[in-house]
Amino acid sequence: MAHEFNIIIEQGEDGYFISDVVELPGCHSQAKSIDDLIKRTKEAITLYLHCQKKPFEKTEKFIGLQKIAM
Repeated sequence: MAHEFNIIIEQGEDGYFISDVVELPGCHSQAKSIDDLIKRTKEAITLYLHCQKKPFEKTEKFIGLQKIAM
């Protein structure tokens, strides 16, 4: 069964894109392009899940992101 994960993408001062997988604490990656970032993030998720001692159970804690203009 395929899982879906939420990722937050930011751009660092050095121009690299950085991803953080919301449901997997400490699971993140970086790359120079968004395409490479997605590929590397998928690899990081695979490794993270492979190293877990217990089966992954998704929680519904993440609600979403919202931009607020002021």
